[in-house]
Amino acid sequence: MNARVSVETLVSERLEIVETTERLVAIEDQWMQLWRDCDALIFQSHDWISAWWKTIDNPAETALRIGLVWHDDRLVAILPLAITRRKRLRFLEWAAVAYTDYGDILRAPACSDATLDRLWSAICDSGGFDVALITRLLPDAAAWRVFSTNKAQRIKLRPNHRYEVSSRIAGDWKSGAAWLASHPKKTRHNYRRGVRILEESGTVRFRLLEPDEPLGPVLDRLSALKRKWLEKNALQSDLFDQGRSTLAALVDVLARAGILRLFVVELNETPVAISINFAQHGTMMAWVTTYDPDFSRASPGMGLISNYVQWSFDHGLGMIDLLCGGEAFKDKLATQVVTLHSLIGARTLKGSLALLVDDLRQKSRKTRHDEAAPVDPD
Repeated sequence: MNARVSVETLVSERLEIVETTERLVAIEDQWMQLWRDCDALIFQSHDWISAWWKTIDNPAETALRIGLVWHDDRLVAILPLAITRRKRLRFLEWAAVAYTDYGDILRAPACSDATLDRLWSAICDSGGFDVALITRLLPDAAAWRVFSTNKAQRIKLRPNHRYEVSSRIAGDWKSGAAWLASHPKKTRHNYRRGVRILEESGTVRFRLLEPDEPLGPVLDRLSALKRKWLEKNALQSDLFDQGRSTLAALVDVLARAGILRLFVVELNETPVAISINFAQHGTMMAWVTTYDPDFSRASPGMGLISNYVQWSFDHGLGMIDLLCGGEAFKDKLATQVVTLHSLIGARTLKGSLALLVDDLRQKSRKTRHDEAAPVDPD
């Protein structure tokens, strides 16, 4: 009598942690195949992670910790993490986290939860970090299979008090005009008023850049406008630093994937508002948007958003995702708001002390807030 042997028992399972550029390059084909099979967002693609890694300006402060699960020569799971240094601590977090709105893993059905747990344990055991900080988790993220707070793991993860939101525009509008018509009369008037103000200075045009148009001049203009806005608001972002190639590299990833949608509002053929978007899963995702603050009276940024929202509905997309950030303008437009969760845990004594100090600071802030709150006389 022949014993029946399941296919799974014949598979040689292997865990790997990628820490070098050479190995990251070598696994490109297998990674991209798994990414396509999972129908995942561009943020989880090999191209996105590699573009970030090739253009970081502080390689000595960053280290790869990309976990892989192999079944023979087939890649069945990827946990794309990296270690970064800031505030005298070493953080284990998503690779390219500064430019990635939704963090997640890639996992084929053939990879079990138990194997993912072993992979996470292997990454924890590899060391080199003080705090694990897993951010920007959507409620339905596949990564919850790994980062459950109920599991007995090497590092005890718990919810972090810091969280972010993503705002979306979705409804049953049949066209862009129907979406615009659903807004109050005052909103529509303000939109038309902004266009008229711009037209006082010349010819105004909204358009989507063609796939074969050179992107360099538009990206240079966007970076210059962003630097001006950041300086005005006492903020900073290295994505827009002069001489940095990260922005161009990431936009090139979007273009090569065929999902880039770069919209502009031009005044006399010069962009006064620019939005780098991409379309995936029937959704228009607004990654980077900016405008010329010299024309703030005309609100060209809001005009641009209004135009690409209408364009999206006219072209069959069912949702516009404004991605991370709690900017006030999103509150005016969003029909849905999704909370992105974050988890945190300490690996070293230094990390534990840092989390303790952070907890005490939060409790102190809450106490001051409660004391300042008005008292109900009843």
